[in-house]
Amino acid sequence: MTRSVWLKADDTVGDWETRKRRITAGLEAGVDWVLVDEDDVEKVRELGDVKVAAFRTDADVHVMEAEEDDEPESLADAYIVGKDGEGDGTVDLPSDFSGSADLTTLRRGDDRTNGSYIRILSKDYEAFAEEAAHDGDHTIVVGEDWTIIPLENLIARIGDETDLIAGVTSADEAQAAFETLEIGADGVLLDSDSPDEIRRTTEIRDEAERESLDLVWAEVTEVERTGMADRVCVDTGSLMDHDEGMLVGSMSRGLFFVHAETAESPYVASRPFRVNAGAVHAYARTPDGGTTYLSELESGDEVQIVDENGHTREAIVGRVKIEKRPMFRITAEYEGDRVTTLLQNAETIKVHTRDGRVAVTDLEPGDEMLIYYEDTARHFGEAVEESIIEK
Repeated sequence: MTRSVWLKADDTVGDWETRKRRITAGLEAGVDWVLVDEDDVEKVRELGDVKVAAFRTDADVHVMEAEEDDEPESLADAYIVGKDGEGDGTVDLPSDFSGSADLTTLRRGDDRTNGSYIRILSKDYEAFAEEAAHDGDHTIVVGEDWTIIPLENLIARIGDETDLIAGVTSADEAQAAFETLEIGADGVLLDSDSPDEIRRTTEIRDEAERESLDLVWAEVTEVERTGMADRVCVDTGSLMDHDEGMLVGSMSRGLFFVHAETAESPYVASRPFRVNAGAVHAYARTPDGGTTYLSELESGDEVQIVDENGHTREAIVGRVKIEKRPMFRITAEYEGDRVTTLLQNAETIKVHTRDGRVAVTDLEPGDEMLIYYEDTARHFGEAVEESIIEK
């Protein structure tokens, strides 16, 4: 599930300089959307590359209908109804929602008017949000003197019909919104000037999206010197921690955990951005749960980083180095199945065993090492229900 962070930056948060500081902090933290007033759309475009949503009022509707020749830069990626209208309580809700001005605008068929903003002031507004969700790609709900219950109700009732965006004022509230009902909101609308809160909220978004893998212990049955092969070093654009690395292997069903070169050695300095990943034929796991050949990786691609506990994150490949090096063939067994990989014969390449980090040059039969085992075949990196023999 893809999560998003929206940043509220309309005129209710202050003058343009205040809004600009908030937006700049959001851009630096990596927010997905900025929600502003119609007049600020082009200003946001000038600050950086981010999706822009704009509040649409009745006046905006008439102006936009008249200005068909607007430059694309002046248009928002989405327009949101509800501010200064029924959604925020400025105008009373009609007893019959068929007479709602906000819903009429939303249903008009304009591709850009595709979201609503609703303060949940009562059960009636909760019902209004449900109705708006039928016609909007985005439904932003902001609680007033409430905690989780209305959000639970809306997730259960409209979660599949719209991107449900929960209004929050802190990273802690964002985390609660992402975890509600174990499904969570699709996104949050953060109303905060604090760069720290904005950054923490994007970090929580990233953590909520990340896959957690069950790594298992496989017994090493053979460590054999082989000849020379084309070895691949993957240099990422991120620094890796001491317990992080990549999953690589000759067989897609059994990928070996190989540590990043974070450790100092008498031979070379640490390179915490690098994983010495194996031979060109080997697979590496990608953030989408697929695999790619090491030989196909290039600058700008994404790879999956994993730690010893199976927590994952993504990293951008900065460079790939392919050189001829002497190799080991490592064979391990898990539940009667044998999996193999080729790793360079060098003290700087470390795998994870029951005793901790061990250089491949010190690995012996009988050691247990971490692998990711997935009893399925793959075709062009995608898991398939098919019988494939790898040996």
